Amino acid sequence: MAFMLTCSESLPHGCAEPAVDRRYELMLHWLHRVRPVAPREVAPASGDASFRRYFRVRGADGTAIVMDAPPDKVDCRPFVALAEAFRGLGLQTPRVLAADLEQGFLLLSDLGDRQYLAALSEASVEGLYGDALAGLLRLQTGGDLATGLLPPYDAPLLRRELELFREWYLIRHLGLQLQEEEQDRLDAAFAMLVASALEQPRVWTHRDYHSRNLMVIEPHNPGVLDFQDAVIGPLTYDLVSLLRDCYIAWPRERVEAWALGHRERLREQGLADTADAATFLRWFDLMGAQRHLKAAGIFARLHIRDRKPGYLGDIPRTLNYVWEVSRRYGELAGLRPLLQEWALPR
Repeated sequence: MAFMLTCSESLPHGCAEPAVDRRYELMLHWLHRVRPVAPREVAPASGDASFRRYFRVRGADGTAIVMDAPPDKVDCRPFVALAEAFRGLGLQTPRVLAADLEQGFLLLSDLGDRQYLAALSEASVEGLYGDALAGLLRLQTGGDLATGLLPPYDAPLLRRELELFREWYLIRHLGLQLQEEEQDRLDAAFAMLVASALEQPRVWTHRDYHSRNLMVIEPHNPGVLDFQDAVIGPLTYDLVSLLRDCYIAWPRERVEAWALGHRERLREQGLADTADAATFLRWFDLMGAQRHLKAAGIFARLHIRDRKPGYLGDIPRTLNYVWEVSRRYGELAGLRPLLQEWALPR
């Protein structure tokens, strides 16, 4: 979830004025030391689906962003390391201007306030997605799997993410009491999705490469945000995050054409050479089902645990992707009645 927007009524999920709490006071004190600034020059930036908060700092030399990440809940070190590593591959990530890892404060360069989501239209989509896919190609072909910088996106993690759908969306949000047969059907679908993800070539994976985390910038579009949870993961994960975005949808035929065009560019770079077009699209579809089930669970958790209800409006689009994929793959037949009975009518 992107963090570089100034708070305004146009933001679909809103952002509140920061409480003048102890951490805010600590942040201002730290900020005065690293970049002298009057408190009136610090304004809230948009929210985040985590414990992090963001503020835009305005001064005579331009703007910057302060990240407030409580160290007992958030580790800033991956952000700092990956910002540098991704920039080394040619991606435009925020530069870390100052850091206090013990207190959990970072001062970052400002990538502006124009998200992809607000800029996408019929007139702009080919150019914006062309830039985003070029950036993704650099990430996937340039990342060194042997560095040890990124953890693996392994079976336990994939499974834990899928369980978010069961626990937070079905049980806690919808209030369902699942019968044994329904649990078994979910288990079978989850196992199949995990197996499909593990079949794929492994690459550096941003893990949230979508329209709220890509900024329209000049030059060297796009600006890339929210990369601190990157992993070594399946080849199609970031591709499906971009093309089957939880926040904006495009016709299936167009999405598949973009996906297969990216496959050809990967093949030119020596990746995906063992996957024909049908296999690649199967990977893409099933990876999307895994991601979208996880996302529905996360959106429900944001509402229930974190009191952020704005993401509930994105669940219908997100689960509709899963419904469409389940109709095309017999292995997910057991998931269809569960979606039809539980999820889509709600």
